[in-house]
Amino acid sequence: MRTIKHLFVLLAGITVFSTACEKIEDLPYYDKGAAVTLSASKTAVSPTPADSVAEVISFSWTSPNYATDTSNYKFLLEIDSTGRNFARKYVKEIKGRRTASFNGREINSILLNYGFALGSPKDMDIRVISSYSNNNEQYISNVIKVSFTPFNDPSKLTATATSVVCALATASQNSLTFSWSPAFVGYTGTVNYAIQYDSAGKNFANFKEIAVGNSLLSKAMTQGEMNETALNSGVPGGNTGKIDYRVKATTAQGAISYSNTFSVTIQSYVPILRFYIPGSYQAATGNGNDWDPASAPEMIRDLRSAVFNQMYYAYIYLPANAEFKFTQGRAWDINYGGTGGDLSQNGANLKVTTAGVYRISINRATLKYDIRNGRMGFVGGATGAGWNPPNVFPAYEMGAPSNNLFVGVTDFTTDGWKLIDDSVWNNGSNAVNETRSYGSAGGSGSTMVVNGDNFPNISTAGRYRVIWDGRNPNNIKYEISPATEMRLVGNGIDQAGVNDWDPPTSPQMTYAGNGVWTITINLKANRDIKFLAGNAWGAFDYEDNSGGSNAVGTARKIKWEGGDNFKTPAAAGSYTITLNEKTQTVTIN
Repeated sequence: MRTIKHLFVLLAGITVFSTACEKIEDLPYYDKGAAVTLSASKTAVSPTPADSVAEVISFSWTSPNYATDTSNYKFLLEIDSTGRNFARKYVKEIKGRRTASFNGREINSILLNYGFALGSPKDMDIRVISSYSNNNEQYISNVIKVSFTPFNDPSKLTATATSVVCALATASQNSLTFSWSPAFVGYTGTVNYAIQYDSAGKNFANFKEIAVGNSLLSKAMTQGEMNETALNSGVPGGNTGKIDYRVKATTAQGAISYSNTFSVTIQSYVPILRFYIPGSYQAATGNGNDWDPASAPEMIRDLRSAVFNQMYYAYIYLPANAEFKFTQGRAWDINYGGTGGDLSQNGANLKVTTAGVYRISINRATLKYDIRNGRMGFVGGATGAGWNPPNVFPAYEMGAPSNNLFVGVTDFTTDGWKLIDDSVWNNGSNAVNETRSYGSAGGSGSTMVVNGDNFPNISTAGRYRVIWDGRNPNNIKYEISPATEMRLVGNGIDQAGVNDWDPPTSPQMTYAGNGVWTITINLKANRDIKFLAGNAWGAFDYEDNSGGSNAVGTARKIKWEGGDNFKTPAAAGSYTITLNEKTQTVTIN
């Protein structure tokens, strides 16, 4: 029995051995893939805007014969300028097929991103890199050459109106809006747009340009802006003319395209003209660079209808022997000099021999000028001068701390008043040498008129501070505020009972007349103070305009529009402070 069992085991082992030694057929062998052969449907392509979405060229290539399904084939079609060895290649990826095609805009976008000039043929090298989808076993095809020509793909310009009427009174209102389609559609870089214009029919021979910006497709134009395009194109103010407009589109690489021409008929108006006073005095007086219209003080425009855009004037400090001229605009293109009160274009320099504040007036229509003492004073029933101009100067004269700025403190009764710049009344001549008196129908902060209304009557008698402010040549205005007291406030006061920055406990200064206030007081070293015309915050106040000086015995400039506090001296002690509103200075002794 035991023998039989051993035999059975032996037979089973022989069977297993025989099975294990059975010969298996050879595994299949796959050759490696091969580089494809590339061909193109054309050797030269010159697309037009009409070809934008139409196929303009196709590429095909042979199979790389990879050992996988064709859906796993990956191809990279590379394009670059001939001779660059594909250093700046454009790449298009294709999977599972052996063809690629491009429409006109796709080709144009590739060429524009390289910065190639519109309309100029450019040889391009093309090749295909094949691989498995995981990028294994890459092969590079043959290189073929195709000539491509980038085309102009301009914007289409339109506007909300074909004719506009422009007027000075409505110059800030919208006139029309230009809009345009994108240029170079498909281009991936930034496109900058500008509007060019010229007189109709001139083919933009002398165009002017309005910057718009990157990727912007519209530009709203005010009446003033449209009027300027008409004037710049030779249409005289007050006349009608037709102006051509077009859009210039520029790619980041410098390709330029121009849109269609759009024409607009414009009724123009005479614009606001501005005059400036360049001269040898500018640098020395803080008015820019000598003989530089771009930084020269602007003259005030007289807004009276009879002399509008004709009469200009300024109250300005000039040093001894200062020379100057007048320019229309901030350039020398139109400039005036003169002699003996007569202006002439490109004329001789004008000159003052004595330092002082001057009133300078010109009339561009009559070609006359006048230079005289620049001053301003109080006149009227509410003033000590009465309605008698010869009584104004010097007793009721204001201070002139800056160009086109006067400040004065005076006692008013309950009556009418004006400000005047000469010792005689205006005579209605509208001449350059005529007196100018100023008033306003509005309250403090209102615009003044020349030789017109009185200021509103003073309702409560007392001492007042008045400011004649022509620093904005577009809006001369006045300010009036009570000047019954002036307090020294801050954290630099060393006096019992005075709290830091507390107006009610702050000491009052003594009024010495003619806009001068004084106080003698103990001050802490290197602290802050300011001057407040009342016992509560919100009253008129003065701040430092000297740049932070804490010098003793030196007049420091002041201002009231907001700014830094005044610094007390470096050493603590008793000091006399003099605030002069007429000269707009403060001195600590």
